[in-house]
Amino acid sequence: MDGFDLSPLFRSTIGFDRLMRLADTATRLESGNAYPPYNIESTGENAYRLTMAVAGFSPDELDVTVKENALLISGRSKKEEEQKSYLYRGIARRAFERRFQLADHIKVVGASLDNGLLHVDLAREIPEAMKPRKIEIGVAGGPQTIEQKAA
Repeated sequence: MDGFDLSPLFRSTIGFDRLMRLADTATRLESGNAYPPYNIESTGENAYRLTMAVAGFSPDELDVTVKENALLISGRSKKEEEQKSYLYRGIARRAFERRFQLADHIKVVGASLDNGLLHVDLAREIPEAMKPRKIEIGVAGGPQTIEQKAA
C-alpha cells in the first residue's frame, strides 16, 4: 500500500484541501535529505523553536525567508576554500535548502546564530477576531451585549 485514501473525508469537509495535501506529503518518504540536522521544540503554549546545526556557516551565508505559510532556510558558502589536503573531512559546508510548512497564524519572531546552531523562534499569534467570544442572550426587544474573552 503506497498511501492512504483520504477521499471519504472530502465528502464531509470544505476548505481542508491544504491539510489533505500536507497529510499526503507527510506520508511520503523523504529522499534521504537529512542535511543539515535540526530539532523542533515547544518552548511555551504558543511558542516554538527550530534549531538547525549549521557548523561553519556565518550569518551572512544563511538566509531565513517566510513566504505565505512556508519557512525557507538556505545556506550558501560564499568563500572558496583553498586547496587543502584532508585526511578526513567530516564537516560538510555544502549548500542546503530546507522548507517547513507553517500552520496558520504562526509567525517568525526572530533568528540567531550561536555556536554553530541557527535558532529560529516562532509564535502562534491568533488575531482578536479569531478568538472565542461569548454572546449574551438578551430578551426580545432589549439590547444584546457581546463580551470578548481571551482564548
